[in-house]
Amino acid sequence: MSSGTAIPEALDASVLTDDTERYDVVVVGFGIAGGCAALEAARAGARVLLLERAAVHGGTSSMSGGHFYLGGGTPVQQATGWSDSADEMYAYLVSVSKEPEHEKIRAYCDGSVEHFGWLEALGFEFERSYYPEKAVIQPGTEGLMFTGNEKVWPFKERAVPAPRGHKVPVPGDTEGTKMVMDLLRARVDEAGVEVRYETGATNLVVSSGAVVGVAWRSFDSTGVIAAPAVVLAAGGFVMNPDMVAAYTPALAEKPFTLGSTYDDGLGIRLGASAGAELKHMDEPFITAPFYPPSALMTGFIVNKRGERFVAEDCYHSRTSQFVMEQEDHAAYLIVDSEHVEYPKFPLVPLIDGFETIAELESALGLPAGSVAATLERYNKMAAAGEDLDFHKSPDWLAPQDAGPWAVFDLRLGHAMYAGFTLGGIRVSVDGEALRADGSGVPGLYAAGACASNIAQDGKGYCSGTQLGEGSFFGRRAGRAAAIRAREDRE
Repeated sequence: MSSGTAIPEALDASVLTDDTERYDVVVVGFGIAGGCAALEAARAGARVLLLERAAVHGGTSSMSGGHFYLGGGTPVQQATGWSDSADEMYAYLVSVSKEPEHEKIRAYCDGSVEHFGWLEALGFEFERSYYPEKAVIQPGTEGLMFTGNEKVWPFKERAVPAPRGHKVPVPGDTEGTKMVMDLLRARVDEAGVEVRYETGATNLVVSSGAVVGVAWRSFDSTGVIAAPAVVLAAGGFVMNPDMVAAYTPALAEKPFTLGSTYDDGLGIRLGASAGAELKHMDEPFITAPFYPPSALMTGFIVNKRGERFVAEDCYHSRTSQFVMEQEDHAAYLIVDSEHVEYPKFPLVPLIDGFETIAELESALGLPAGSVAATLERYNKMAAAGEDLDFHKSPDWLAPQDAGPWAVFDLRLGHAMYAGFTLGGIRVSVDGEALRADGSGVPGLYAAGACASNIAQDGKGYCSGTQLGEGSFFGRRAGRAAAIRAREDRE
């Protein structure tokens, strides 16, 4: 076993002495999940210590734009005229989940409106506005947009579509969550949580199968802390080459990794050291959005055989996952001169424009006549307003018969794909770490990218799921940990 995948040794409780520091709850990692867990544990009456390896709070959470996947009739949905219910949100999330954990999805949907209010109570408001365009994230401060496959077949037939991507009021796509994390830090301070930066957990301390503390390191200093409840919220493993190679080799090929320095999987491996089962470790999120501009979705995507294989109006990560399944991870987006638009900063580069389809096929090394046949069928279906092959929405169907044709490069290694990991510790709806037989690991909890919850599969991913579930289930893990600590005291 390489050092990057090694499981840390679980320490025996004999390392704890009468002089050992003691807390009710220790939270490992100060991203969105760890911050929410620490805050809720403290509000529930626990004495909480929060350990963060970096010099500041935020983790990978602070690198994102601030999308929270929320629904069921939030104030933003109501203010912008969108009808939604917890039942429709539940039906949608079940339909896009690889292995839907119904209790978790039900809790998330039923608690979504309350969680919306809890987030705003941190000290900000989602703008009561709607962004109607097809985009990766709102470019401005609009509070709501579609950020998944709600309007994509077959999901639109399984649940009434509604936009659920709630973005915080910060323009752009990289600074939104930082604002939330700064507010969360202030609330954590007010609640009396002790935070130690540049301090990481190195081992769990166990007694008869139960977690009773952690060992820590800060530069050259080390020590142990006794606690009847530990919450692991230390991120995923995208920055650990050994774990990526072992579990998600597609991420090792060429994508740009989305993660902070400390997304090295240590939290996940700590959970495994105490006997927790790991789930969905082979599932990456990989994407290279070719929109906006949304006009490009009227084009068609082919593989190296010149054949379509996906509805082009899918959410960008779903399209990208289908590309990863093609031979040599090769695909091309073809758009005619009447519909082509050129993004200012393309993640999917333009290869060239071609006067004829035969020239296009030859230049790309595609079978002669393959794209011509695909184009002929696509144009007939577009003219009729029905995609019989992949059920692309009529809103994005348009004949591509006006040459020249532009070709955009979706091949892995040419398009700028980005990715992160989705797998983690198996947990209950309240964040308790679970063994392979379904029994709990007493005293151990996990949330965020350390845990496996709703975000299981790149094809069904919705932008905002990780911030949404990280904060929501982080809160639940914090409350459960505080209850565990209170029961231990009694």
